Amino acid sequence: MEKKDNPLRIAVLVSGGGTNLQALLDSERSRREAGKSCPYTVALVISSSKKAYALERAAAAGVPALVASPYTELGPEAAQTASRDEKRLAVSNRVLELCREHSIEAIVLAGFLTVLGGPIIHEFSGRIINLHPALLPKFGGEGMWGHHVHEAVLAAGETESGCTIHLVDAGCDTGEILLQKRVPVLPDDTPESLYARIAPQEHLTMVEGVELLAQRLHNKP
Repeated sequence: MEKKDNPLRIAVLVSGGGTNLQALLDSERSRREAGKSCPYTVALVISSSKKAYALERAAAAGVPALVASPYTELGPEAAQTASRDEKRLAVSNRVLELCREHSIEAIVLAGFLTVLGGPIIHEFSGRIINLHPALLPKFGGEGMWGHHVHEAVLAAGETESGCTIHLVDAGCDTGEILLQKRVPVLPDDTPESLYARIAPQEHLTMVEGVELLAQRLHNKP
């Protein structure tokens, strides 16, 4: 069987509810049930919080789910005094270790609140994608996540927003843009109403982005 017929083994990294993880799981399951092939398989879920509901979604789907946080990797006391970069590196190195153990081929950041750094960026170069809830390159970088992004979009008076799938590099939201979907910003929007309009597009973009990544990687010589 040729490589292109093998589903890409992905690890999905999460920190919260995991609705985009669910979109990936649902798409994969529906294709299998319809007797169709899926270009990816969710082989591992890693959460930065043991309380994330995304862990329950993974368990319900029978996908291995593990936690990688500063507290699990450094210990409670050391995590209290560690620098931001030390925490990020500890989590990143654990994620890399878990991906190696589970033969992961690509990493999908679906609301993962820890910025990856260190060896994982080089080992998985071109094989890590992130979903950002705005139209990059606007409204990216440190501190731009969740409601902070939508608040910034509204404060800037933008007439449209959306979401972006991009490759992850050593920066923060600076990698190559692969896919974007746009929605209008309405005059009476709040961060909550804007998010509600973007969220369904995030789910579609997440699946399309992973499929695009699988296509890119399978077509490499």
